[in-house]
Amino acid sequence: MSTSFFGTDGIRGQTSLDDVDEEEAIHRILEERTLTPAFMRALGEALSHTSGAQPGSSARVVIGWDARPHNEALVAALTLGLRLTGSEVVHIGQCATPSLHAAVLAFNAQMGCMITASHNPVTDSGIKVFDAGGYKSTRAFEQEVSRTLLALSQEDREVDQVDQELLATPDELHDGWAVQAHQDWLAQRWTLFEHYFGGFDESLSQGRFAQPFILDSAGGFAASWLAQFLTTRGLLCTEVSGSAPALNDGCGAGDFSPTGTWTREEAANASHALLNALPEGRPGQWVGAALDGDGDRCLLIEATEAGYRVVDGDGFAARLMEAGRGSGPWTFAASIESDVALSGYVQSMHAENSVVETAVGDRWLSFALRERKGDGFDSERMPTVLGIEDSGHVVMPAPHPIGKAGWSLVGDGAATLCAIVLATDRTSSHRFERGWKHRVSVQDSHRERWHRDADIFKHLSTTLCEEFAALGFDATERRINGEDNLLLIHGVSGEQVVSFGVRNSGTQAKTSLSLRLSPGIEPTPFARLLNETKGVLTSALQ
Repeated sequence: MSTSFFGTDGIRGQTSLDDVDEEEAIHRILEERTLTPAFMRALGEALSHTSGAQPGSSARVVIGWDARPHNEALVAALTLGLRLTGSEVVHIGQCATPSLHAAVLAFNAQMGCMITASHNPVTDSGIKVFDAGGYKSTRAFEQEVSRTLLALSQEDREVDQVDQELLATPDELHDGWAVQAHQDWLAQRWTLFEHYFGGFDESLSQGRFAQPFILDSAGGFAASWLAQFLTTRGLLCTEVSGSAPALNDGCGAGDFSPTGTWTREEAANASHALLNALPEGRPGQWVGAALDGDGDRCLLIEATEAGYRVVDGDGFAARLMEAGRGSGPWTFAASIESDVALSGYVQSMHAENSVVETAVGDRWLSFALRERKGDGFDSERMPTVLGIEDSGHVVMPAPHPIGKAGWSLVGDGAATLCAIVLATDRTSSHRFERGWKHRVSVQDSHRERWHRDADIFKHLSTTLCEEFAALGFDATERRINGEDNLLLIHGVSGEQVVSFGVRNSGTQAKTSLSLRLSPGIEPTPFARLLNETKGVLTSALQ
């Protein structure tokens, strides 16, 4: 297998500012999952070489970052590598990942680089790469960048100290650009959502939303302004992540599972900033929301009889589509860990809706929707397309941030929350019929041992198909674009569907197992199979 430095969503790892040579830097990212300035400089050079800029012209690259302690040094090293090889670099300062998407379009850049590790601990960092259309990088591009980086590492490319210091600074600095630009862009999107879902009705919403509604922006970019943005539009909000010691530290959506529940006592005694600030709430009332560190996903918290539960991306999909059902048929992209495509409730709500199943990662949602509707999105009317991951990534069309024609696709936790706030008054109060799902993982796994040609992969494929057959389900192994080493077994019995997936995490040293059942299936035998499979994998991968 060829070497790629990229995982599910860019490159991530623990950070170290050790002064190492490129050979050691490459070893550390591949073997120790550790990101160094030396690696970021080499990566910058490789990105310049594969940017697609025309001969004799330079690529324009926008860089933004979140509030991680080593990001300043990593940004400087990346900038050095980009400028050393002819790229023109624009810095926009601290921002959210969707802000970086908007900046690529606003600054007419050929590439964007967001320095973040999303929901990972603050001791990690990484990079997400965007093309000129604001879409995340393709596998083919990442393979080419990885090959180029390895080739460059064999060359002598010394730069004297004076030039290093000069080239580590950007050609243009727009520090703070994102703060106002993102709010203006979100205000524009709020107006579009009002057109689809109706305006915010405070009298209707007082029964659905707690007052105040508790907001947790993970100590990230939105923590300073999103609560006020929503409050001025009628939803009284209080931000709680400002008291957290650092980004994602005791705050944010990264600590929550899409199926998470808590009793009131568990929430009150939790160390998480959002949970211990939640009001009691009436059953069915929405009491809080959490974004992740780089602001591209959102999860809601709903009060229950006993305490609280997570409302995930699957719950958002049904509510948004119901609220906007007069807009015509919808095209959905849903990842293999979502139950939107599996359960069929979206299709049943409107016969013309279509759903495509994708690999894990919001870029695959965007790619799938882009292929269904074409690259242009040229209509003046917002396309009725929606990408869903149960983790809270929701990809929606977005207008150009500086008013040009056309639509892009972006996952933005703040925009997701705005859409849900506006859609809530137009949705029924009954629970949507959902299936059963559960996810477990083998921690600290040797991920290199899990791949399509491995004996353990072939053994489990055969075993799971046999077990499904014994339980009365016709089983087949499915292939999903973007997940070369995914084992995905679907079992069908009449209108009931079971899905079992095993995949390596692209961001952490773990291998994940996910089980989804459509409504009406007794989970006990499948849950037992899930735990047995985890035991087999633990022995093989740890």
